[in-house]
Amino acid sequence: QLQLVESGGGLVQPGGSLRLSCAASGFTLDYYAIGWFRQAPGKEREGVSCISHKGGIINSLDSVKGRFTISRDNAKNTVSLQMNSLKPEDTAIYYCAARRSPYYCSGYTKDYNYWGQGTQVTVSS
Repeated sequence: QLQLVESGGGLVQPGGSLRLSCAASGFTLDYYAIGWFRQAPGKEREGVSCISHKGGIINSLDSVKGRFTISRDNAKNTVSLQMNSLKPEDTAIYYCAARRSPYYCSGYTKDYNYWGQGTQVTVSS
């Protein structure tokens, strides 16, 4: 069974940091581009950052550039999202997703084949 599982979410104060992880089971992430998405209440799901299968291509939402860093460790079959200088507007459920076309990033949900169940990130004082 192909599965993605996110972890690392939680409650953090503004300016704090969290590190999200996305672990795959049942398949190898080497052959997939991976994206992180988020969905705040009442809003559409949006692409936050993505990374191609070897890490050569990385794209990020303008509002998180310089604060969020996506990385992958194919040997451990995981992809991480380091989030620093968190703001209240970063509050959302964060999802990781895998795309069968491994060479290119995409910020569109329709381009991804597998999704995790999400992890809640709440930034509040």
